[in-house]
Amino acid sequence: MRISRKKRPDKPLIPRFDKNQFIKATEVRLLDQAGENLGILPIAEALSKAREAEMDLVEINPKGNPPVCKLIDFTQFKYQKEKEARKQKAKAHVSEMKGIRLSIRIGEHDMGIREKQAIKFLDRGDKVKIEIILRGRERGKTSLAREVISKFISQLEAHSPLRFEQEITTQGNKMTAIVTKK
Repeated sequence: MRISRKKRPDKPLIPRFDKNQFIKATEVRLLDQAGENLGILPIAEALSKAREAEMDLVEINPKGNPPVCKLIDFTQFKYQKEKEARKQKAKAHVSEMKGIRLSIRIGEHDMGIREKQAIKFLDRGDKVKIEIILRGRERGKTSLAREVISKFISQLEAHSPLRFEQEITTQGNKMTAIVTKK
């Protein structure tokens, strides 16, 4: 069997709207271009009104009883809905996990640079994973690694209050902590 490598399209930005002859309801509540209620009409009469006005009959609220339809230019309506969806998508920020790697022998200047980077990530709304990898004889100095991470976190807390997603934990030769902004 052949495996398809094509990228599958994402979900459509806007929901599907039935229009004109694809509306399944027998009666609809009709609104004109200005949004004025024209009353409850049979679908045939609503379609004839749409043809007279040279507009499309679009089902705005299919869950209404009866469904709500509006006389509008469908292409312009669809464009506006897609524009709103793109604007919402642009404003949405997905929180990411950003990593900051320290070492037991890190210098003050390097610590400052990592601190600025972590502050930038936290201000953006991301989570920060602080980790130290212990190599060789460093594995016997877990207390030093814990102090370095604690010192780094206290420097970050001086900038803004933090919340621990994960306390300082040791897994093999790695010591990690995950923090986010409150």
